[in-house]
Amino acid sequence: MLRFPAAHTAELEVKRSRFLAVLTRVQSEAHAREVIAEVAARHRDARHHCTAFVLGPTRDTARSSDDGEPSGTAGMPMLQALTQYATPAQRAAGEPGDLSDVCAVVVRWFGGVKLGAGGLVRAYAGAVSAALDTAPLTRRLRCRPLTLTAPHSDAGRVEAEIRAHGFTVLPTEYDAAGAVLHVLVPDLPPELDAARRALAGITSGAADVRTGPVSWHDLPGD
Repeated sequence: MLRFPAAHTAELEVKRSRFLAVLTRVQSEAHAREVIAEVAARHRDARHHCTAFVLGPTRDTARSSDDGEPSGTAGMPMLQALTQYATPAQRAAGEPGDLSDVCAVVVRWFGGVKLGAGGLVRAYAGAVSAALDTAPLTRRLRCRPLTLTAPHSDAGRVEAEIRAHGFTVLPTEYDAAGAVLHVLVPDLPPELDAARRALAGITSGAADVRTGPVSWHDLPGD
């Protein structure tokens, strides 16, 4: 999974119309709408501020807007450019793209020449694709947290052994009942099964290991 660490732009000119694409990493639909409002406010002189965004580990939230352009000529082509984008490595391996948590706004300054439906589709999708081609992307790993509780007196040993097994341990929480440890594991059945077996061995079968929801974890250094 890929994400954007910051806003990124690209600009096209088609028959005297300017198309400025602004891509931003976003965390939620509310965040995406804040970004859209900010870009629109910054470029009030433009005729259109067309938008598309896709969110979530399974990309189940997707929205688009033509913002006054003919229906289907701006927002949907932009959304397709986002959802169909694959990195060069993914394309070489024949893998589909998996871009998510990104908002695209394409600002258009009308140049006086009508482009027609096909021309608009190409321009809006092309602006987003041009920005994607040079955007700094962050790789992420699809994970699930495994959570277990250990006595305060044993928490340090348990955490050290978990780390020694090569697992990623998120910050430990402490309450009256004990220490709550969170282990981040790739969301693959073999990986999850192996992690559960390892945790059972580390705790001599005493820990109640609970599986959390799917999340994404940024890979350091990418």
